[in-house]
Parts: sequence; structure tokens; C-alpha cells
Amino acid sequence: MIDIAWSQFTPGTALTGGLLIGLAAASFLLLNGRIAGISGILGGLLTPARQDILWRVAFLAGLIGAPVIWTLVGNLPPIQVEAGYPALIVAGFLVGIGTRYGSGCTSGHGVCGLSRLSVRSLVATLSFMATAFVTVFVIRHVIGA
Repeated sequence: MIDIAWSQFTPGTALTGGLLIGLAAASFLLLNGRIAGISGILGGLLTPARQDILWRVAFLAGLIGAPVIWTLVGNLPPIQVEAGYPALIVAGFLVGIGTRYGSGCTSGHGVCGLSRLSVRSLVATLSFMATAFVTVFVIRHVIGA
């Protein structure tokens, strides 16, 4: 279970983050002609083409580096994950399988695909969300974990 400190939620930083994600995704599409889907970008490093390596590494370094930089100028809200490593590994594995079967991840479909009015991305995003709702319901109310 993840416990998020909602009392530290600030709409300004949430809005700024959302705008930056939208601006980055739109810029990436306009400047590179590519969708900013994280699973596709990471997956492209597993079978890299020489001309694709630099921008993929830079993109992923930005994903990792941005929170690190944020901690230097502001406080991140405390997040406590109450799951063991085996559960996290299985969850990550299932997400990876889902991104392969769904031809992309939530960032590719939910952010980029929906903004392009892609019906395929709408179906994928609705499937992601429905699966998440059912999973939480089953774990909390059926299994009782």
C-alpha cells in the first residue's frame, strides 16, 4: 500500500508539473516526430540503433534527474510503500507485460495518445484504469490485504 501525504498537496506544483509534462510531450512530438512513451523509449535501448541511443539516454536521465534536482530546491512529500520487494518485482513484471500487450504505457497512451485523439489510446487508457480499479478492489475488499 502507498501512503501519500495529501495534506502537503499543492495545486500550483501539480499544475506546473502537468503543464511541463504536456509541453515536453508536445515538443518531443513536434521536434522528433515521436511519441514520448516511456516503455517505448526504454525498450528502444534494449535493441538500440546507433542514432537513437543518445536521445533515449538523455530522456531517461531527465526522468531520473528531475526528482533529484527537485529535492535540492524543494521538499518532496513523504511516500511510504508498504510492499515488499517480491511484490514490487512481480508488479513491475506485470506492468512490463502489459505495456508490451497494450503497445505502450500510460504515458504513451494516456498523455500522448489521448491528446492526439487516438481511439486506440482511449481504449488502452480505459483498460489500464479499469484494471487498476479492479485490482485495488480485489486486493482491498476480496483478499483483504
